[in-house]
Amino acid sequence: MATKEKGEKPKKSARKPATQSAAPKEHTGVGLAVPVPRLRNYYIKTVRPNLAKQFGLKNVHQIPTLEKIVLNVGMGEAIKQPKVLDAVVDELGIIAGQRATKKKAKKSIANYGLREGQEIGASVTLRGARMWEFLDRFVSTALPRVRDFRGLSTRSFDGRGNYSLGVKEQMIFPEINYDQVEQIHGMDITFVTTTNKDAMAFALLRELGMPFRGDDKPIVVQAN
Repeated sequence: MATKEKGEKPKKSARKPATQSAAPKEHTGVGLAVPVPRLRNYYIKTVRPNLAKQFGLKNVHQIPTLEKIVLNVGMGEAIKQPKVLDAVVDELGIIAGQRATKKKAKKSIANYGLREGQEIGASVTLRGARMWEFLDRFVSTALPRVRDFRGLSTRSFDGRGNYSLGVKEQMIFPEINYDQVEQIHGMDITFVTTTNKDAMAFALLRELGMPFRGDDKPIVVQAN
């Protein structure tokens, strides 16, 4: 048998052609226009004309609308257990459909062991389509799941056309899986409008379906 000469490199066997991976399939909605949120359509076709008639507004730019919705969660437990915020950020992202961000303390409080710059909460700001879709789900699905719900207070306007409310637990949102919740927590939700008048903001939110209580002192709605 012939021996290989010294220094001769063994011949490499021919490589088998690599199998090509299957190209990912595109979903059926690729290339289609994003549909306008249902509540946004309702605002344009119904709410806006009603507000213009109610307040005698002839310029469409004077008619109030929603500018943004802010969800905010404060977690005092994060001072000693920073990892608690990770679950809160994930849950806010699921509820809002948008990634939430952690918030840092603006000043130190020695009595609570809080240092300036320490992460102490989480928030997310919704605009555009996500804002309208969240409000639609909040009014039609989340609020009816609140135990012993009797309507929203009309006394939570800030005098500048913005409305805030508190939610005691995140479980009212059906997107949250109860079995995966590590800790029950509440949140503050602020509805920011384009008007600086509480009467207009109240009329706007009521037209959009916000269920205000009837036993509270009503906001006086006056036309210009």
